Amino acid sequence: MNHDKPVLFALHASRAFGENVAQRLGINLSEHEEREFEDGEHKSRPLVNIRNRDVFVIQSLYADAKESGNDKLLRLLFFIGALRDASAACVTAVVPYLAYARKDAKTQTRDPVMTRYVAQLFEAVGTDRVLTLDVHNLAAFQNAFRCHTDHLEATKLFVAHWAPLLKTEPRVTVVSPDIGGIKRAERFRQALARTLDQEPTLAFMEKARARGMLRTGRLAGDVGETAIIIDDLISTGGTLLQAAIACRDRGATQVFAAATHGLFTGDSLHLLTGTELDRIVVTDSVPPWRLDAELSRKKLVVLPAAPLFAEAIRRIHTGGSLVELLEI
Repeated sequence: MNHDKPVLFALHASRAFGENVAQRLGINLSEHEEREFEDGEHKSRPLVNIRNRDVFVIQSLYADAKESGNDKLLRLLFFIGALRDASAACVTAVVPYLAYARKDAKTQTRDPVMTRYVAQLFEAVGTDRVLTLDVHNLAAFQNAFRCHTDHLEATKLFVAHWAPLLKTEPRVTVVSPDIGGIKRAERFRQALARTLDQEPTLAFMEKARARGMLRTGRLAGDVGETAIIIDDLISTGGTLLQAAIACRDRGATQVFAAATHGLFTGDSLHLLTGTELDRIVVTDSVPPWRLDAELSRKKLVVLPAAPLFAEAIRRIHTGGSLVELLEI
């Protein structure tokens, strides 16, 4: 084995994503075993020598038809523990979608802070570093972990997709579906402005959520003929739908959406069948397995995130800077 290259594993649930990352790095995924027992328990272990090696393991923590996010989290933690016991020099958890990142603060009496608990689990099994993409609250994520963290953003991917399509549009507005996402929307707006011949405007929706109920208010800001709603994820799509309707009411003739993680739970199918949105763009951090393939082809675009992660892994392994990777 060439010790100048990182050792890369991808657990079975994220095998396809891992193969794309490995191809970009010019290496092969390292072999490992995931064994299931009759009672539902399992074990996993590396099948190659990783002593004193720089090891990366990929597992995206979304629920699918076979495993819940909880299952995937536990499998990842156990595998990281096995890597530490096999004397890996450094173990980086590569988590394109980080489960439980939305519950990052106490909003009601006796509320849990799930982001902190998940961080403690990673640290307990000996994780040296966590690499992830567009968490819900960056400050909460960074404060929750005591091990190293690296945070990637899909902004560059979205700008590369949207800029050529918006060159001829007269007035473009970037919309945050809630106040908490304004910084994300502003970064996207600034990056988009550098590629267009105009300065897109910024708008945001007033939104509040309590006891699982969504309350939306007015849309603040100037809205042009073309609106792009940007968010970190789509779950049921309720927030996105309300923002799209508000943009239409304010005169937008085209309404697009971009979200890093497409969970598409509950009634989110309406986002594809309804007329409120003209196009939805997500990354493959979460494959859109819940959606009908035929409907998805008409309105949904899935951008590959593997090139972004491959370059991040290369820079982490060689001591390079991720700041330059995120610059647009």
